[in-house]
Amino acid sequence: MVLGSGAFTPASGTQVAVAGGSGSAVAWAGFAGNAQHTAVASEPPQPLKRIRWRAKVDLAPVLRSKSLLIHYGSPMITAANTVLVPTRVSAKAGFRVVAYSGASGVRRWSLDTDYQLPAGFSGRRPIYWVPPLPAALTPSDTLAVAGAGGTVLMRPDANSASGAVRRLVFYGAAQWKAHRSVYDKAVYITTPLTAGPDGSVYFGFTVTGATPADLSSGIARIDASGQGTWISAAAAAGDPAVTGVAFNCAPALSPADTTVYITVTSPIPGVVGATQGTLVGLDASTLTPEFHVALTDPGTGQPARISPDSSASPTVGPDGDVYFGVLDNPPASHYLRGWLLHYNATLTQTKIPGSFGWDDTPSVVPASAVPGYHGTSPYLLVSKYNSYLTAGPHGTLRISGRNKMAVLDPDSSQQDPYSDVQVMKVVQTVLSPVHVPGEPARVRYEWCVNSAVVDLADDSVFVNSEAGILYRWDLATNTLADKIFLNHPRSESYTPTIVGPDGTVYAINNATLYAIGR
Repeated sequence: MVLGSGAFTPASGTQVAVAGGSGSAVAWAGFAGNAQHTAVASEPPQPLKRIRWRAKVDLAPVLRSKSLLIHYGSPMITAANTVLVPTRVSAKAGFRVVAYSGASGVRRWSLDTDYQLPAGFSGRRPIYWVPPLPAALTPSDTLAVAGAGGTVLMRPDANSASGAVRRLVFYGAAQWKAHRSVYDKAVYITTPLTAGPDGSVYFGFTVTGATPADLSSGIARIDASGQGTWISAAAAAGDPAVTGVAFNCAPALSPADTTVYITVTSPIPGVVGATQGTLVGLDASTLTPEFHVALTDPGTGQPARISPDSSASPTVGPDGDVYFGVLDNPPASHYLRGWLLHYNATLTQTKIPGSFGWDDTPSVVPASAVPGYHGTSPYLLVSKYNSYLTAGPHGTLRISGRNKMAVLDPDSSQQDPYSDVQVMKVVQTVLSPVHVPGEPARVRYEWCVNSAVVDLADDSVFVNSEAGILYRWDLATNTLADKIFLNHPRSESYTPTIVGPDGTVYAINNATLYAIGR
């Protein structure tokens, strides 16, 4: 685990991994910043004074009932301040990665990929939200991005205007070359990529048809030399009923980088179209199964639902605890808030759950950043805490629409206001400040983050709102201390916030990446 200047060391010795380190070529490696998904910035942010530059992340946005139901891939940033932006061209033309100068926004280079989404996830059918382009930046400053047929394109020296691209295939390059048309139609990478400290790249893949190599949906690793290893989802869980990998679920590594965590899925018996999940821990070098646990709804004891519309991914705490967001079962039994499930590193102990989680990956913040906290946990979690204006368990109740962000204590509990479950204690919350026109006064725009960057220099969190505004949430004063208007309100899928190596703050809103600073 690489620790930068922003790491902290409380009395327990627990440390928080920041998104880059003094010896790393990477300031932001991909989804949630690093392989543990703690989303901690490595440098102090600039003030939210102006939009310094902007770039489209989607050249052909698709609206569904005026909503932008697309999860956009997280930008990646080198230590030399090159910003790599996954960009959707169109449903037909697919994706590319575009490199920009973080200082000026000048376009430096682009790389088209032949990656395609599985049928049903292209935006042409309204039942699914569109997933992002899988990509990550390795410690050697190499861009890894998904290609056709479950392949990975590797483009070295992301700061250079040119670089020789090679294609790596986890099941063997000879197989892909000999049967390219078969694999391109049957094998798809369906999770973000996660880069390990040794240059390995991890991802989940989905197989939709027969292949000469007899592939099944599962988890793959490609090491720095290009050698591939894979395991089926069924073998990872030790359960032949398991058939897939959770869409959009970025693999996460343990603090010592020895275990990789990801969720695999299987149908829920008797419930058409619904899937349940098993969180697995695999040896990070060999993908040999180590641990697994069936994900259950804390309120009902039923299998928790795993939605293809979610981008929830495991967060691994500094102590090795694992957190993962799921949907409630039966639907709306927890007012569609889902749950943030919580386990020890070996997945043998189920710990206190959080009261929201379905499409959120919690960030890690040191307890010292929250002066009002007087508990014993060395770190706390930052989580979305939306209270949707939606039907309750029996279709008659509705909750407030008072959408919030929350700081949670993972080791202390309180009574959940929405169920009979004891959940993580709320340390403090901040209410979304903008009222939704046409709704009751209590209804506020949703916080629009699936991973919110933590600023250790100012004890703050940057949170994006569907109101079209980016805020700095000051944890010390528990106020929205700074803000900047990005665009008009837009109902949309949740997106990440990021801080670059020069302190530029990045947010995605309405299909646009905004670079904000002095």
